[in-house]
Amino acid sequence: MFSALCRRLVVLASGACLAFSALAAPPPAGDIASQQARYIATYFPGRMTGSPAEMLSADYVRQQFSQMGYQSDIRTFHSRYIYTSKNNRKNWHNVTGSTVIAAHEGKAQQQIIVMAHLDTYAPHSDVDTENNLGGLTLQGIDDNAMGVGVMLELAERLKNVPTQYGIRFIATSGEEEGKLGAENLLKRMSAEEKKNTLLVINLDNLVVGDKLYFNSGKSTPASVRKLTRDRALQIARSRGVLATTNPGLNPNYPKGTGCCNDAEVFDNAGIPVLSVEATNWSLGHKDGFQQRAKSQAFPDGTSWHDIRLDNQQYIDKTLPGRIEHRGRDVVKVMLPLVKELAKAGKS
Repeated sequence: MFSALCRRLVVLASGACLAFSALAAPPPAGDIASQQARYIATYFPGRMTGSPAEMLSADYVRQQFSQMGYQSDIRTFHSRYIYTSKNNRKNWHNVTGSTVIAAHEGKAQQQIIVMAHLDTYAPHSDVDTENNLGGLTLQGIDDNAMGVGVMLELAERLKNVPTQYGIRFIATSGEEEGKLGAENLLKRMSAEEKKNTLLVINLDNLVVGDKLYFNSGKSTPASVRKLTRDRALQIARSRGVLATTNPGLNPNYPKGTGCCNDAEVFDNAGIPVLSVEATNWSLGHKDGFQQRAKSQAFPDGTSWHDIRLDNQQYIDKTLPGRIEHRGRDVVKVMLPLVKELAKAGKS
């Protein structure tokens, strides 16, 4: 037992390499994503903004990028969120988040951002804690280790592919406290960099939801929606991947648009976005907040923030094969799409 524990600590300290560049042939689509997601969920539970687990996971992701050959760094930011106690007293909690950025340089100044939040939910109140929402043991395989895993697989498969436009791979923090990391990222961007950002792709909640959705931002021009959201759906159909877009049953979220994740920050700034998520926009309040039909396994139709539900052991039991299946489906669509959008050439 002692030696096993030692091996685990060594793995954590070294940021064990899960990059697959040494393999003679690339693994099937989605394999890297699901393995990375499982690794992050297993070794870095409780990735709350500013926590030791979040800092360790950020360094792990940075090391993965570096092992792929990318220039990668961690940018810290300071922010805060409100915590409400049982007596309804509200206190500010100060946090220092860690955002990981890796750059795939292109021939032109324009860039595409591929983004996924690394952090897990921190309880916002005593009620959250009593209801097992967030905390030190939340694996967050759905929210959002798989999003980070897909991002890492895309980076691995694109590392030697020359592109006309640059690609920035970004693992944000502070999403669960109000998109703090995305706000900080946007704030640090120059006017020229904002102008040159052609698209922000956000990967979030890819596992538990009934269906895969590709949604644009409210401010994304129709011409860009055609090249991004509509093209993603076309690629999905051609590869046998079941996917759709928000049907527009809620006037607050018009047809084909998403809401309420890091992409919203860029959408509000007028930068085109594409949100990739798994949920069910036809259920509940028709706002995408109910991921799937209610069942004994998922009484509220969600797994969000629940330490009992958003972990790989429970999902493997109740939705066998889903983690690998979703990783495969998302990569099968996103890899060719990103190549097209970045105008990839031959290495």
